[in-house]
Amino acid sequence: MMILMAKRELKSVRAVGFSPVATTDARVLVLGSMPSVASLAKQQYHGHPSNAFGLIMGELFGARPELPYEERRRIVCDQGLAVWDVLRACHREGSLDAAIRRDTERPNDFVTFFREHPQIRAVFFNGTKAETAFRGHVLAKLQELSRDIRFVRLPSTSPAHAGKSFAEKLAAWKAVAQESRRTAEQ
Repeated sequence: MMILMAKRELKSVRAVGFSPVATTDARVLVLGSMPSVASLAKQQYHGHPSNAFGLIMGELFGARPELPYEERRRIVCDQGLAVWDVLRACHREGSLDAAIRRDTERPNDFVTFFREHPQIRAVFFNGTKAETAFRGHVLAKLQELSRDIRFVRLPSTSPAHAGKSFAEKLAAWKAVAQESRRTAEQ
């Protein structure tokens, strides 16, 4: 008996990201790659209910996921954090970073962002793709700023990154809170 399976046509969709969550006095920047399909639908960063970002921000700063989104944004900004994505736009199927078509990646304008946020001294990447995209599209353009910025890759908070437990992710992400406190004291 022969069973014929219909071949599903893979279709990439153009994804367009959000504006940064930041105040002019931000000291620490947390960068993702591109919002997930769930985040885009909700029009909220880290909108997928299984993304650990909200739980981590809740543990570190009190920006618990059950709080209204605008309140969580305010709490994060009050801690000197800014949140954004490396990519302004790209084509991909679904939400996985691995599905982003490299030839369609369009980065955000970080030269302008860093000029408008002169106190940022540390950038934390939410996973490997964010770091790779930043280093490939942005880093060389920042040389003209002649500012000392520290770059640190953290484990992705995405539910697709199951290689680390929540406790392991939280332990690594404590570096963001330490940097926030350190830069507030300067």
